[in-house]
This record gives sequence, structure tokens and C-alpha cells, in this order.
Amino acid sequence: MPGAGKTVVGQALAAQLGWQCIDTDRLIERDAGASLQQLLDDQGYLALRRLEEAQVLSLSTSETVISTGGSVVYSQAGMRHLMDISTVVFLDIDLATVKRRIHNIDQRGIASARDQSLDMIFEERFPLYREYAQLSLPNAEGSAEQAVLEILSQLEVGVPKS
Repeated sequence: MPGAGKTVVGQALAAQLGWQCIDTDRLIERDAGASLQQLLDDQGYLALRRLEEAQVLSLSTSETVISTGGSVVYSQAGMRHLMDISTVVFLDIDLATVKRRIHNIDQRGIASARDQSLDMIFEERFPLYREYAQLSLPNAEGSAEQAVLEILSQLEVGVPKS
């Protein structure tokens, strides 16, 4: 979900592992020459989801942490590709936490219908996040560092020595 900490945790995990970090939202914005919100306003949420799917399907990486947009779960092909090239991690936060963290839903670039509230988006996406998760961090409301340690523990990856 928006506000789950995908970008912050992804960057912290990549730094801990000594890997690169890719944020697909930033790649979409770079390639389109526009912000996610501008793309939503100009082309609509379905077009943004298609751009996101194309971006994800184009990824072929190793030693990389990939932070995706929250709407990537609407693309079965995109999620299968991510599962083939990586381990899909679900930062599982509750709706109250999402609401506490997201104050700018209208400017955030969230790929959803204009009339959808955060409650509706959460209700629609949550089962998809659970379906595709290969690793889940329940109640992932702590610090990015705590999330990284939990991810490494679940992956049984040793922390690189500095």
C-alpha cells in the first residue's frame, strides 16, 4: 500500500546488502517525463497501471532491490515476472497505519479510480498483496532498520561485513 515504506525499506535493504535499488515509480516518471500524478491526471489510472506493468516486465536484474508501486499487484504478468526474478516481500501494515502516513491521496499518484477512498483501495488490494507475497512482514510499522533485519532473517541471508 502507499505509505507502507517500500521505498525507504528498499533503500535500507539495498544499502545493507551492498546492492543497487530500483524504484519503479521513479523509472516510470523518468521515462514519461512526468510525475505519477501528472500521468494519472492526463491519462488515467489504467494507463498508469499499464506503464507500471511494462516497466516491471522490462526488469532483468541481479543483486538489486526493487521497490514497486502499490498497484503492481493488479498485473498478474508483472507479479509472476517479479516472482521469477526476485523474492516478493509484503510490508503488511493495517489500514489505520496507512491513513496515519498518507495525507495527500490526491497528489500522491495512486493508481486508482478518482472516487476510491484509501479504505476502498486497501480492501481491494490487500488480498492481492497476500496472494503474491513470498515473504510477509506482519505489522511492518517499525523502523526501516527493523524491517531490513526481519527480511534478512526470513531470507536467511547473512549481513555483509562492512
